Amino acid sequence: MDITVVRNGRRVAVPGPGGAARETAFLPPRDVFPGSGREETYLPVLIGAGSGVAPAEIAARLESAFGSSFTLVVVDKEDDIMERSRVKERLARYPGVVWVGETDADASIRALTRMQTERDGRPFYPLLNPLYLRLDRDYYTQIHQACAAGVRVDFWRNARSARFASSETRILLLSSKYFLMGEILSACKRLGVPHRFLQVPEGEFGKNEFVERLLTAVVDFKPDFVFTINHLGVDREGILTGLLEKLRLPMASWFVDNPHLILSLFSRLANPWVTVFTWDADNVSTLGELGFEHVYYMPLGTDTERFRPPRKTRQRALKGLPAAWDRRLSFVGNSMVRKIFRRNERINFTGPLLDRYREVGDGFARSDERSVRVFLEKRHPELVPCFEALPGIAEQLGYETSITWEATRVYRLSCVRAVLPYSPLIAGDDGWFEELPEEGWHYHHELSYYDDLPHFYPLAAINFNSTSKQMKGAVNQRVFDVPATGSFLLTDYREQVERLFEPGREIVCYRTPEEAGALAREYLARPEARRRTAAAARRRILHEHGYDHRLRTLMDTMRSIYG
Repeated sequence: MDITVVRNGRRVAVPGPGGAARETAFLPPRDVFPGSGREETYLPVLIGAGSGVAPAEIAARLESAFGSSFTLVVVDKEDDIMERSRVKERLARYPGVVWVGETDADASIRALTRMQTERDGRPFYPLLNPLYLRLDRDYYTQIHQACAAGVRVDFWRNARSARFASSETRILLLSSKYFLMGEILSACKRLGVPHRFLQVPEGEFGKNEFVERLLTAVVDFKPDFVFTINHLGVDREGILTGLLEKLRLPMASWFVDNPHLILSLFSRLANPWVTVFTWDADNVSTLGELGFEHVYYMPLGTDTERFRPPRKTRQRALKGLPAAWDRRLSFVGNSMVRKIFRRNERINFTGPLLDRYREVGDGFARSDERSVRVFLEKRHPELVPCFEALPGIAEQLGYETSITWEATRVYRLSCVRAVLPYSPLIAGDDGWFEELPEEGWHYHHELSYYDDLPHFYPLAAINFNSTSKQMKGAVNQRVFDVPATGSFLLTDYREQVERLFEPGREIVCYRTPEEAGALAREYLARPEARRRTAAAARRRILHEHGYDHRLRTLMDTMRSIYG
């Protein structure tokens, strides 16, 4: 019995003259489709379900050839016909039948592309029901042409182009608002490195548009590798890394924050196509233990175009900066007071973990242990059951972060108090008013990294630094930025600093808060020593520690592995 519908003012009968025989007349013979092979090597796409005879015949053939694991995609947007034919209900017994019915042809083609990607890029095998050209010629012609092109073009062969085939390295940057991405972009431009941006959507990975844009960029731009910071854009389930493995496209992920607090949320970590760089050498071995085959130490650096000594032509402009900035000793840093409060409130700790977090934080600040979890096991085993009883990994990571921040608060406060006799200018959050006495120091609100700090550092005789307890062996950003401006830095000692600078000649470090006060007094009285030290540090930075150097190192490493 025909189903009659009206399209563009014309009555169209489905299946029309010839009945069921007409609905299967366009199908190839059985020995051609699905053929005699016992393994699916293509993705069949039926364009137009009709009254249901053709999809039922195709599904029966596929089941006979491949068992119940076959896939059949049916593209059909004629809801009125499908409702009256009940074709979806009749084919429900075949779990491999997938329906695509977007009213926009481009949207349906994107859906087909996603399915093809999920099935290792199998070429389409399009089967067009010619009746559907009478229903909507433009729409179904677009679908058929797109699928036919997919048969002719081997997508995966194009996407898997040879990496590092020329001396020129091409980088696909997973772009974000993270501050370092701008520096990497500038380095790419200075070095003449071909690059392309791919904006990472907010929230969880898996947005179809992002996958489509990634595949388009890979085919069109032909990058040698993908670059991201802190695993940005990598989903927790491993969809992206799995896709890159299929594409044989390497990814470099540079961690400039604690990688363990980030990676603990991820599954399927081990992937030979992912290379990890970490700013903290202490993480190299532990990241290897997580299953990463390629892990390298790459410290932070600085943008020597942005952080540089004031030019003579800018001296007058500098005089227009806030008078409060011109101080003998300055410190830029967060008190951590507000951050800890908001973190604890959000995670909603209760019981011993909340009651004793200050005690644990103070102990962690004094300990050489790098991991909060290991510190609890060694020093506070009675709290381990409470920690493990937290609802999930996110809450456990929240507690570890809170303890790290509390340790930083305790340590940083002790360092700042040691230099209070020199009336420091403290630029940071207003939590400092809760930590310090009313007199003996000056306050400035938080400064912009890009707009303020390059001008702020040169106005202090001593720029004081106190490193976060997130990094007990590594150095922070300020160790590079301050000397790059030709300014003097007094910083706390970290083991890895000796890989980067020569202590005593290029950098001055204190090992205890008491020593910080003594060194501040000494170097305030020695302007020539400050000048020599700052100049030596800047020379080292220009030769070794700019972002141009970091990008070259990263590119050379990726080429040595995947070239």
